[in-house]
Amino acid sequence: MHSITNWLSHSSGPALYAVVVALVFCEDALFFGFVLPGETAAVLGGVVASRGGVDIVWLCVAVVLAAVLGDSVGYEVGRQIGPRILETRALKPHQDRISRAQELIRRRGPAAVFLGRFIAFFRALMPALAGISHMPYRIFLLFNALGGLAWGVGFTLLGYFAGDAYKRVEKTAGTAVAIVVAVVVVGAFVFWQVRRHRKSAE
Repeated sequence: MHSITNWLSHSSGPALYAVVVALVFCEDALFFGFVLPGETAAVLGGVVASRGGVDIVWLCVAVVLAAVLGDSVGYEVGRQIGPRILETRALKPHQDRISRAQELIRRRGPAAVFLGRFIAFFRALMPALAGISHMPYRIFLLFNALGGLAWGVGFTLLGYFAGDAYKRVEKTAGTAVAIVVAVVVVGAFVFWQVRRHRKSAE
């Protein structure tokens, strides 16, 4: 995971678009979020955009589309395979959280699809649970699209503005350090001159 995030933070151009889209899409379509949450990819992509590595508008569009399409695939997987998918080896250690997710979708219905988008584990599982519960796809798609839009734009811009703020802080800190060094050097020079004059007077 560290190698992926490190690579993302130092990438740019089409390769970064492709990897961010793939990670966001696979998080929900293939439960890949257990390895690397899609929000991490979105935030890092935003940071790279703040440096000029990619266009922030196109990145937001790509992240939102990947989130919505990935959820749609996850929904179809749940609808076709059914509850058997919850018994796979990857999900067996998470039965408690799966039960909470099922309870959330029972109580909140379509709203759970929207809310689940902002919780890492639920985000990867909620589309499949919606499919298992036979939620009408048009309703799922509406709440999925709303959640994907809010989540995708929100986390990508979070990375963008955080990266921009970091650059400003870094620049300000650099200027402050330069001023402090200059003050120390001038102070040392003045002290040396005063001391030299005193010795000459003596």
